[in-house]
Amino acid sequence: MTIQRPWPTPAQTPVPPRPTYSARDLTNGGEQAQIVLDDQVYTLRITRAGKLILTK
Repeated sequence: MTIQRPWPTPAQTPVPPRPTYSARDLTNGGEQAQIVLDDQVYTLRITRAGKLILTK
């Protein structure tokens, strides 16, 4: 028996694509970049091991 729902289920709800950015582009080929959110400045750093660290 199939239940008919008047609203879309999560599988039917379209998911818009997320913006995607290269960390290498954000750092302009370097190791660090600053990211501003409202009045706060954060530092994005690429470690030697290729990991990302975001600090305030």
